[in-house]
Amino acid sequence: MARSRWETVTVDGDPVPASAAVRVRFAPSPTGIFHVGGARTALFNWLFARHHGGAMVLRIEDTDVERNREEWTAGIVDALRWLDLDWDEGPYHQSERSQLYTEATEKLFADGRAYYCECTREAREERTRANPTPGYDGYCRDRGLTPGEGRALRFRTPDEGSTTVVDVIRGAPVFEHATVEDFVILRSNGTPIFLLAVVVDDMDMGITHVIRGEEHLPNTVKTLLLWDALGGGAPPVFAHVPVLVNQARQKLSKRRDKVALEQYREQGYLPEAMRNYLALLGWAPPDGREVVGLDEMVAAFRLEAVNSSPAFFDERKLLHFNAEYIRALSAAEFVGASGPFLEHGPWAPGDFDFAAFDALAPLVQERVRTLAEVPAMVEFLFLPEPRIDEKAWEKRVVRGPRAKEILAAALDEYASCPWTAAALHEVTAAIGERHELGLAKAQFPVRVAVTGRDVGPPLFESLEVLGREPTTERLGRALERLEA
Repeated sequence: MARSRWETVTVDGDPVPASAAVRVRFAPSPTGIFHVGGARTALFNWLFARHHGGAMVLRIEDTDVERNREEWTAGIVDALRWLDLDWDEGPYHQSERSQLYTEATEKLFADGRAYYCECTREAREERTRANPTPGYDGYCRDRGLTPGEGRALRFRTPDEGSTTVVDVIRGAPVFEHATVEDFVILRSNGTPIFLLAVVVDDMDMGITHVIRGEEHLPNTVKTLLLWDALGGGAPPVFAHVPVLVNQARQKLSKRRDKVALEQYREQGYLPEAMRNYLALLGWAPPDGREVVGLDEMVAAFRLEAVNSSPAFFDERKLLHFNAEYIRALSAAEFVGASGPFLEHGPWAPGDFDFAAFDALAPLVQERVRTLAEVPAMVEFLFLPEPRIDEKAWEKRVVRGPRAKEILAAALDEYASCPWTAAALHEVTAAIGERHELGLAKAQFPVRVAVTGRDVGPPLFESLEVLGREPTTERLGRALERLEA
């Protein structure tokens, strides 16, 4: 299909249709969880629109009534808001735009660019079983069928020629028309296939750039054929972003991999960290930095700089990013961000002490990688007794060097020493020296006895906040258990 009508200018290296403001769209289908790949696509659309001072349209592609659910639509909207990816128009719902699709199918049929087909799946499979190439064989192409029950509308693909897909990321792949079957655009139940709805909506909404996942690239030839048949003029600029893969270089799958954005949100990942990491899946700023602020991303983002190779979604690297962003929060921001996770801690509602948490928060902030780890770090402050990690108890107390002697000495000296982190540190170090142990080994049985774990915020600051009486009571109970 000729593209001579497509005159372009460039904006910072990116092709833009002449005399057209940049308009992109994010168009998810509400048929399940919000995939991190979809979030990355939304981000790339948003960055491109903001870089060029254009607009991003949010469009919900909900023509598949059997699979769509309102809660999944709400999940998409909530996820975009969590990532702070604001849209300029919408959300539009394809389920509310059926009249436009009806008009388009009527035009295609009237112009001879589409025909009705009554072939059942079984009949198609029976006829084409021996064919060297799969696909519909055009059986109803020239039968002159009119609309009727059980009849689908198929697009009449040109018999000859080819279509070139001009893609900012992938060059200009060519699709021979002989390899494109006469594809369905209207189901036999009267509902439009997404291919038709997408083209009609993109034309109606003046979309200038279609930025989407590479899995849609094979469909783009059909998009361009429909666009031309409907008289849409110059088509949008296409950019198909790379697929996301796991460590085994397999495409991310919701059946195998952790791909739901909601999961990461619930586990205490910060939206800023997630947004930054997603931006680097296929793109990188020119200076090679990884931790990049949002304004800097907007200024630096170029579609032409997006890599075409599959992008590895590395959960460990994302976790590292999240820890970096947590440490960059102010103390007040960290306390505020931790709030929703502390609301569901294992303690009784009235036992949480805000002042105690505030005192330890800066130390906790340096040690957690996700906000979901915060409650476990501080639960010993708000429970009548610590929840003992039995593996830590066995390793650090039962089999720990001189653990019984250390606990007994600590119980004795903690009863009267000044109750400050510095004094507790000095006393515990002295106990260790008397038993020929360094401070690290001497404090392990104390930590497990008092906090229930062998990792956590600094021990002596924790003891200072907890208080003398709860600390000595726990040391006493630990000794009793050890002796028993």
